[in-house]
Amino acid sequence: MYPEEYLYSREHEWVKVDGEIAVVGITEFAQTELGEVVFVELPDVGQLFDANDEVGTIESVKAVAEFYTPVAGEIVEINEIIVESPEMLNDDPHQDGWLIRVRYSSESDLAELMDAAAYEKFIEGEE
Repeated sequence: MYPEEYLYSREHEWVKVDGEIAVVGITEFAQTELGEVVFVELPDVGQLFDANDEVGTIESVKAVAEFYTPVAGEIVEINEIIVESPEMLNDDPHQDGWLIRVRYSSESDLAELMDAAAYEKFIEGEE
């Protein structure tokens, strides 16, 4: 269920590294917990953040959740399609449902994240 080439945070974000860019989204577990997503607020392109900073919010019919960046760096792109059609986050959180692209500034941030097997064990404890 969780792509093996991704890394995962304890806040239920995934990271796909593509050269110097980290593509970031929320996991299947997170979107299931949220339920039907109705609104997504993302940061502006060009903003700088430290690892684990809040960068946006995701609102569902039952909750509002903060969205964090697992890596420090500069926001180079946001997924405008998700902003316009937030329900897509429920359909495909690990591919088309990506939220931000970050030019990350430290590989040590990546070392703090879990691989897919460790993340699956982590969420077993959350359920």
